[in-house]
Amino acid sequence: MAATRLELNLMRLLSRCEALAAERRDPEEWRLEKYVAALEDMLRELKKQSSKPAPELLNEYSRKVDFLKGLLEAEKLSSSTEKALANQFLTPGRTPTTTKERTPATKTVHLQTKARCTGKMRSELLGTVCFGAAASLLLLYRLGLASDEKQSAVELDAVLQHHQDMQEKLAEEMLSLARSLKNNTLAAQNVIKQDNQTLSHSLRMADQNFEKLKDESDRLEQHAKKSVNWLLWIMLIVVCFIFISMILFIRIFPKLK
Repeated sequence: MAATRLELNLMRLLSRCEALAAERRDPEEWRLEKYVAALEDMLRELKKQSSKPAPELLNEYSRKVDFLKGLLEAEKLSSSTEKALANQFLTPGRTPTTTKERTPATKTVHLQTKARCTGKMRSELLGTVCFGAAASLLLLYRLGLASDEKQSAVELDAVLQHHQDMQEKLAEEMLSLARSLKNNTLAAQNVIKQDNQTLSHSLRMADQNFEKLKDESDRLEQHAKKSVNWLLWIMLIVVCFIFISMILFIRIFPKLK
């Protein structure tokens, strides 16, 4: 079935939104948010039309629009950790929007966003470590100017211990984040696996019901044919009986003169 004008406009706007999402945008950029809101309105109108696309294609459009909407909501979060967790649960599209794409643009945007969030987290971690090292060097320099060597040694040990504790704390936070990401990924995989099993069971039940319905239809058709045949034979017998009865009646009761 040929695509309607509304579906073509939705595909063009969706392709434009995917291109904007792949670019590095300013925080004050407003076009993508307005475009995504327009996509939601167009998708609702498309679902109400009588000549709407196939359900699989509508689900794909909905998946891409939800991905773009979730991407915008993730960008509004404050910390890089929250952005990384939010992007972890986004589901990109499965098929390309246009024929020029080899891979779905939303999948490419998803990978770029995950890499960007990971880079920001790494930069923040390295910046914190460098700041701690600079503070340690400054304290060491001040300790070098002190006259009391014993007190300087004690303060030096305290600074080194503080620096080591800070590094261990950062390492524990990174490990906790990695475990959280792993657990969330496993939970999402289990949910998807259960959904696939439910869908497979539903498809099997639908196939079985279709086969049963087909058998019952064939049986009903055969029964209808048999009923028609019996009715025809009964009508023939009744006609023959009436014909023979009329002949016998004429023979037995001749015409009066």
